[in-house]
Amino acid sequence: MELWQSVLVGLLGGMGLLLYGMFIMSEGLQKIAGHRLRSILSTLTHNRFTALIVGALVTMLFQSSTATTVILVGLTSASIMSLKQTLGVILGSDIGTTITAQLIALKVTEISLPIVGIGATIIFFSKRDKYKRVGQVLLGFGLLFLGLKMMADTMQPLKDEPIFRQMLMSASDYPLLAIAAGAVFTFLVHSSAASVGIIMIMAMQDLVSLHSAIYLLFGANIGTSFTAVLSGLGSSREAQRVATAHLLFKIVGVLILLPFVNPYAYLMTKLTAAPGYQVANAHTFFNIGIAIVFLPFINQFVKLLEMIVPERKLPQEKQLKPKYLDDKLINTPSIALGLASKEINHAADQVFDMIQSIIKIFEKSDIGLLDKINKTEDYLDILCKSVTNYLTSVMRQPLSRKEFFRSMSHMHITNDLEHIGDIIEKDITYIASCKITQQCQFSEEGWEEIKDMHQRLGDLMRMANIALASNDAELANEVITGYPELARMERRLRAQHFNRLKDGTALSISTSSLHLDLINSFLRISEHIRNICHEIITQGDDSDIINSHHTNDKTMSCDDFTMAVNN
Repeated sequence: MELWQSVLVGLLGGMGLLLYGMFIMSEGLQKIAGHRLRSILSTLTHNRFTALIVGALVTMLFQSSTATTVILVGLTSASIMSLKQTLGVILGSDIGTTITAQLIALKVTEISLPIVGIGATIIFFSKRDKYKRVGQVLLGFGLLFLGLKMMADTMQPLKDEPIFRQMLMSASDYPLLAIAAGAVFTFLVHSSAASVGIIMIMAMQDLVSLHSAIYLLFGANIGTSFTAVLSGLGSSREAQRVATAHLLFKIVGVLILLPFVNPYAYLMTKLTAAPGYQVANAHTFFNIGIAIVFLPFINQFVKLLEMIVPERKLPQEKQLKPKYLDDKLINTPSIALGLASKEINHAADQVFDMIQSIIKIFEKSDIGLLDKINKTEDYLDILCKSVTNYLTSVMRQPLSRKEFFRSMSHMHITNDLEHIGDIIEKDITYIASCKITQQCQFSEEGWEEIKDMHQRLGDLMRMANIALASNDAELANEVITGYPELARMERRLRAQHFNRLKDGTALSISTSSLHLDLINSFLRISEHIRNICHEIITQGDDSDIINSHHTNDKTMSCDDFTMAVNN
């Protein structure tokens, strides 16, 4: 009984060290390279072969194909990546995650303590943030393998337990049960690297046969894809297809190889006599084989996924929610900010539609159009509130200075979009309803002036939306330089209206307050459009506010910013 208690405690402790090591190593790597991750995944994956390589390299760094797939689910849901791009990355990520198994076979565990010591020393004695992150990666790497070493040492006495050993050795007689056990355990610990590490330890301790280890490996590969499936639930259909693809890759791979386990195991023994390497190679070649089988047929597989997970038309009430925000990616700020950008662009499109609809209300005197604008504004409020809450959560994460001020810019832009919506709903629709109920008409000259100013306003908003979507500072500057022209236009139209009043134009007299309020509302909207474009140009350049407070520290939080500004 004491032996089993000792084994259980040792396994739990070792597993805890391993998982915590993976967590802080991944966090450190995200701090170092996370801000480049979104651009790398979205720009270097248009070719299926480069997508495979990028997926392998990214997952080699982050050491979690599950984490990579969850990120891909978010990017695909936000339409930043296509399904075709994503499938190549997934196949590569499954290859990249096998590097841990190869390192275990190399017995890196023997130098885990020195690596922990070096990482901790860098963290505690370095003053520069980038070196602290390197130390964090080394510390996590060392703890990962220290945890594996602890589990290996704990399981050593089990070699002398014939009943336990016989039970594990007989796993090859029940392949489906072994596969299920591997899948369930991997799903519970959310780490195929941890599962494969334990399988390798058992093989090196001569506790399982190679055949049993291969069946457990099959299960581990299937189990790791279930996390992605769960992350896809509630997301877009594209995101669900990504998660389904990961699961299908693994299941089909297992089904193909299952009848050939004996020759597969024989091949592994011919490559090397070391049990650890045999298991590591079996894991690596399995995932390489999946990539070889599926990569040439990516286009056909995309069509299959579209059949398995078809599009569905949601009821209108179900559509009144953000399209791109994904709470599961908040702890990856570079990706989360990209999703927030997409949602802001979506909100800006709603604003543009509202601006375009304004003139139709006055042309047609249609109360139904007022209701449509009010519903659009309600949706805009939902989007703006959701983006603000999302960005607030992102800003609680450790951010680089650039990411922090990018978050602030997103906040300002969202606020301006909401203000434009309020001006249209509360002011312009009120003016329109007054005109409709009073059954009055603008003078011919006044109406042409209103249409001209509205046309100019629509052009500015359209240019601002393009600049916002493409982060085009030059186009944003064109909008800013166009604002004074519209302000002069408002003053000129006001003066011309007063001249018509002076001349006694009856229609101008009856609609004077409506006319002046309307062109003033147009001007106020243009001010917010100018503010949005100013944020596009100056995004990330406000760090001089806090330079005197954070000369060395490159990571900021909301509290840091508040303290700096207040001082």
